[in-house]
Amino acid sequence: MSKKFDEIRNALEEHLSSINENTSEIQALFDYLHEMDVKIEKISQRLDLLQLDTKKTHVAPLNQLEKKVFLTLYTEETPLSYKEISVKAEIPLSLVPECISSLVGKGIPFQRSLVNSQLFLSIDPKFKDIQAKENLVNLSLDSFID
Repeated sequence: MSKKFDEIRNALEEHLSSINENTSEIQALFDYLHEMDVKIEKISQRLDLLQLDTKKTHVAPLNQLEKKVFLTLYTEETPLSYKEISVKAEIPLSLVPECISSLVGKGIPFQRSLVNSQLFLSIDPKFKDIQAKENLVNLSLDSFID
């Protein structure tokens, strides 16, 4: 009987040993994958920077009305309808579509969404980042005060 218990104990110890080896191997693989994720993220950031450098965005100078609409959209976090743009920029609703078209023509990228048959606009987030870093639209502090 004692011999059987010893056999069972040895089998359990072997099983425990193999579990510990597998755990160590799994942990080593997890650490390796984490290192790879960090490296991939760094490469991704470098690639984004390279793409930004190759795609130097050019924006034509904006007139005062276009600056008002641009600032209205630039300072908003959520997309706005033409009516909301009109109210916040304090310009007539009839001028908003024309002004948006002019901004697009001058190189400002927009994101459009349609909700319940109503168009909502926002400035492309990547362009917002570039604008914050490089001031492509050539905004001055006075632009925000007006």
